Amino acid sequence: MRLLLLSDIHANLEALEACLAAAPEYDFVANLGDVVGYGASPNEVVERARGLGKMFVRGNHDKAATGLIELSDFNPLAATSAVWTRDQLTAEHHQWLQSLPQGPLALEGFSQAQLVHGSPADEDLYVVSLGDALVPLLAETTPLTFFGHTHLQGGFFANGNSADGFRPEYRTVGKAESVSLQLKPATRYLINPGSVGQPRDGDWRAAFALFDSHAQVVHFHRTPYNLKAAQDRIFAANLPPRLATRLAAGR
Repeated sequence: MRLLLLSDIHANLEALEACLAAAPEYDFVANLGDVVGYGASPNEVVERARGLGKMFVRGNHDKAATGLIELSDFNPLAATSAVWTRDQLTAEHHQWLQSLPQGPLALEGFSQAQLVHGSPADEDLYVVSLGDALVPLLAETTPLTFFGHTHLQGGFFANGNSADGFRPEYRTVGKAESVSLQLKPATRYLINPGSVGQPRDGDWRAAFALFDSHAQVVHFHRTPYNLKAAQDRIFAANLPPRLATRLAAGR
């Protein structure tokens, strides 16, 4: 099975289309949440994402845009975006987003993996450091967890008495590239494919990953996209300009 992993699209249609165009052959698509929020193409991205398959977990921005959570914990940029998105969504897309399941979700067709947005214990928890990752790595019985939320491509592993984090190392800042991670036996992993629509690791390129369950390899990908078009949509929607300018810095 070859599984395309998408996360944190954040209503960035240009980035999503670039990822789909750059993706190698795949059998299924799994989406780790935050389909909307920040970007200016919520309905178009929901429509496109829904057409790719049925494996989804909800993200905090999906909940915020559909009234499932209060905005008091959101920063002003995120809150403004959530309110704007809520006003833009069609009734059908609003209902679909509101009905997305909470993770963890068993990975269809592969019993050794699961899908979450934040962490297996808390869908809204940010797993940024090894300290954040240790509890789920040690507590979970499922060897492989795919997560999003942080917008940081890479992840963490634990094997016996050893635990560490990893980040793909790329050679350029403007071309399509891929870095592979060979999974090891008797090792537990938390793996983040990165953010399609709003990376925060200093690399502006859209991020995604492909998991080959037969070869036990995760292929991390970065691909350039039409950044200006995505920014222009944000400006035209009168959303905060910072939501557009930050895309160029990958922050």
